[in-house]
Amino acid sequence: MRLVVVAVTLLAAAARADAQLDTAKATFKPLPAQYDSKDNPITKEKVELGKLLYFDKRLSKNHDVACASCHDLAKYGVDGEQFSTGHKKQKGGRNAPTVFNAGNHIAQFWDGRAATLEDQAKGPVLNPVEMALPDAAAVEKTLKSIPGYAPLFAKAFGGEKDAAVTFDNMAKAIGAFERTLTTPGKFDKYLGGDEKALSDAEKKGMQAFINAGCVSCHMGEGLGGAMYQKLGLVKPVPDLKDTGRFEVTKKDADKFFFRVPSLRNVAKTAPYLHDGTVKTLPEAVTFMAKHQLGKELKKEEVDSIVTFLNALTGELPKGLEAPKPLASGKDTPKPDPT
Repeated sequence: MRLVVVAVTLLAAAARADAQLDTAKATFKPLPAQYDSKDNPITKEKVELGKLLYFDKRLSKNHDVACASCHDLAKYGVDGEQFSTGHKKQKGGRNAPTVFNAGNHIAQFWDGRAATLEDQAKGPVLNPVEMALPDAAAVEKTLKSIPGYAPLFAKAFGGEKDAAVTFDNMAKAIGAFERTLTTPGKFDKYLGGDEKALSDAEKKGMQAFINAGCVSCHMGEGLGGAMYQKLGLVKPVPDLKDTGRFEVTKKDADKFFFRVPSLRNVAKTAPYLHDGTVKTLPEAVTFMAKHQLGKELKKEEVDSIVTFLNALTGELPKGLEAPKPLASGKDTPKPDPT
């Protein structure tokens, strides 16, 4: 009789585990190896060029800021600061989001003002607070003055001499490189059918995450990044001055809407929110439950969800070290601190 009871218990537990995995598969999706684009197909040549450009500080006016400065690949694509430091030590007004897994986002930047990674790559280079080059012509002049770039642009995009060295192609190369920055991990193994990839505590946390309603915004491959949502949807956030997507669309209905952030690697990308005001993961869970869902979660619920969120940390790709920069030419602009 005891053996029958044990067998029934085991079968029931297996059925619950299968049902839980089925729910997870229906709610989330595993990360791909990379994100391709029909408008900018990934090639080895583009990726290699994009990596050089991503780390090249000469794309900033004073040669002291690169894409990698604010989006440090060794730190899961962020710098850990509330606001990043740009030209003349100026601070931006929004927290720098991670570049990892950004290829699946509905748009780029917190307010979605760039439709693609390629569009996004053009912004900081010309932003006076960030990299501060005056215009696209200045970017092209700098790139053409560095002798090693023209052959690499030609390999990646065709053309002769420096004809391929354009502002648009710079953005395409950086975009192609960034589309390779995915971080699959044990959560993806679980979604692939390996039920042992997550611990019982992590699975319990996933169920708490689902039950709390977090998946109304944080679903799919990125557990976010696929939609816009109003910050303070249920309970207004006090003293919220940044109007978010309204600054792009000028539509009243878009006030205080932001792109929902991905929760991939979220345990590694503090501080949180568009303004970096939430410092820890438990605080973030508590804050979002209160303002987005209208719920006051118990400590054990918060802790359980945080356990699951920690399980979303993936594996960084290999070969992300900064490459040796190409040698400057005689006409390469000098650093300009003004």
